[in-house]
Formats: sequence, C-alpha cells, structure tokens
Amino acid sequence: MEYRRLGKTNLKVSEIGFGGEWLGRMSANEVQAITDRASELGVNIVDCWMSDPAVRTMLGDAIARTGRDRWYVQGHVGSTWQGNQYVRTRDVEACKTAFDDLLTRFHTDYIDLGMIHYIDSMEEFERAFGGPYLDFVLDLKRQGVIKHIGMSTHSAVTGQAAIDSGVVEMLMFSVNPAYDMQPAGYNIESLASGAGAEFDGFDPGRLAFYRSAERNDIGLTVMKTFAGGRLLDGERSAFGVGLTPAQCIHYALTRPAVASVMLGFCNVAEVDADVAYETASEDERDYASVLANAPHNPTSGLCTYCGHCAPCTVGINIAQVNKFYDLAEVQVSGGNDVPPLVRNHYLSLEHTADECIGCGICEGNCPFGVSIIERMQQAAKLFG
Repeated sequence: MEYRRLGKTNLKVSEIGFGGEWLGRMSANEVQAITDRASELGVNIVDCWMSDPAVRTMLGDAIARTGRDRWYVQGHVGSTWQGNQYVRTRDVEACKTAFDDLLTRFHTDYIDLGMIHYIDSMEEFERAFGGPYLDFVLDLKRQGVIKHIGMSTHSAVTGQAAIDSGVVEMLMFSVNPAYDMQPAGYNIESLASGAGAEFDGFDPGRLAFYRSAERNDIGLTVMKTFAGGRLLDGERSAFGVGLTPAQCIHYALTRPAVASVMLGFCNVAEVDADVAYETASEDERDYASVLANAPHNPTSGLCTYCGHCAPCTVGINIAQVNKFYDLAEVQVSGGNDVPPLVRNHYLSLEHTADECIGCGICEGNCPFGVSIIERMQQAAKLFG
C-alpha cells in the first residue's frame, strides 16, 4: 500500500480508503470481515457519513476490534438520524446529538477528520459558515474532539469557498472523468499528459478548484470514484464504454491534491480487487486510451445512490429505489423480466416509489440533477 500526505493535516493516508456507503445491507460479520481485510492490506482511512445507528454500530465495532489507533476516521457533523431516516441539518442540538452518538458507537473520544457535512450551494455555505453551526465545529476542534476540520462537497464553487475561508484543512470531493470533462470534443491523450490542449476537455471550474486545493495544501479524499458503479458498466457508463476499477482509481489519484479514494466495498473480494490497484501495471491503470475511443461524452443526471436526496416527505429510501430500478431496467431493456430477487428487494422496502407525492424536495437536495420524480414514476410502473 502506498501512502500520501493529506494536505496540511500531515496525516499519511492510504491511497485506497474505505467508504462505508453500502454497509447498511450487510450483517455485522460481513462488515467485520471487510474491515479486517482492508486493515490487513494497509487501508487506514475510513469515512462514516452514514447516520443510521445500526450501520454506525457495525462499523464502529469492526474498527475497534482491528484497533482504533490503526484508522483515521472521517466523521460528519450535520448527518443526523431523525424519524428513522437520514436528515442533513445545521441545527446545533441535532448535530451534537448525532456526533456524540458517532463517538459512542465508534468507541472513541475523538474523530481525526471532523467533516462539515455536504455543502453544495453557496446559500447553505453562508448559513453554515456564518452561524452557530460553524461555532460548534470550531469548538469541537478546540476541545480536541476533532483533530482536523474538513468538508464534503460535490461542488467546485463551494469547495473553493471552503478553501478561501481558511477553516478547512482537507475536503472530500466527488472525482471521476464523467464529472470532470466537458461534453465538447477533446484529445484525451493530451489531457492525460498535461500537454498540448491545456486540459481543454475539463470543466474549467473544476480544474481551477483542483489547482487551488494543491496550491493551498488542501488535501482531497475522493467519493464517487466509480460514479455509483456506472463507469464500470459499458451499458450505463456516461462514456458508452466501461472502465476498470484500476482505471477509475488511477484517474482520481492523478488529480491534483488527491490523497485517497474512499471506496464502498461490498465484500472481501472487492477489497482485494480494489487494493490490487497497488500492484497493477501502467497498462492496467491506463484510462486515457479507453476514453479516447469512447462512443460519446459524459452527461449529467445520473444517480450514484449517494442518499443525499433524503429526507423524503413520505419516507421513501430514494437511493435504494433508484438502485433497484437501475438493476431491473438493465434486464428489462435486454428483453428479460424483472429479476425476482431484485423485485423482492424492492417490495421489501418500507415505502415504495408509488407513494411519491412529487413534492420535489429530493430534487432540490440532489447534487447531480437527477429527475427523481420521473424516476419514481418509472420505478412504480416497472415494478407494478
């Protein structure tokens, strides 16, 4: 395992990190096995934005059994559990309750990287950074309860604002070629080498953000490395061609200021497969030659199942509905029936897509511009 300095935190973090996003569907034994294997292979940074007490307990117990001092923990301030679902908030009392819960379930009295949770608009940035919420985060830092302050965002604009604030030492940011590249034509070989076209194929705002992070010594950890798995599937990839995990990881790790990619392992085999990046050849890591011949360019509006659409007015787990819909739609579009297992998973949800009232709150929360109401209608029709 290779380790990189995470900006001005000076923490040496593993290039391959552990994102716990998929743990909610696992047993405690499965979570422990994944955590044990990751630690054995040298993974030393883990993200826990999830507020579900059951997930926190399983992951916290697993971390404690491998040794708390072997891990750098990214813990989020503002990710709360209310009414049996995730709620993002800046209410200080709710944040305090949720953060104390995180400490308890992780059997610790400190969090290495205290993350200002998910700010994607300047309006929310100004509310968070100009009120009692930020005072609470800074007080946690003064007390030593959090060792370093970070922020999670999918927006280069709010990411840059966080850098300019002087408050954060690192950022968690969504990085993959589908998010970075403009729909205009580009020479991917020039982009990969940094020569010739001066990165004409990149969104200029995101490129400026990466450069600013590097210039200001703000380390980046990465979410959405595989775009929710879409980049690995040629049928669903925004490029019309599938990439390998090694290619996606290499793309992220070659962006300026990036220290670690936080990957959502679903089983021990995936831990092994993703950590195999460390011994992959240059040819195996090469994403440029694949993208150079891609049938088309990336588009927006793709659900990555991140869950930030929550809370739902009627309690629908939108991310799960979207995941089951995508799994089923791939089969149906190929002329097959909805797989019984996928249908059973969908029907076992406490609230299903047909309950959507079209209020639109989820679409306002979505970082990627997904037409969620339309997708709920499509899922309700597909599953019947």
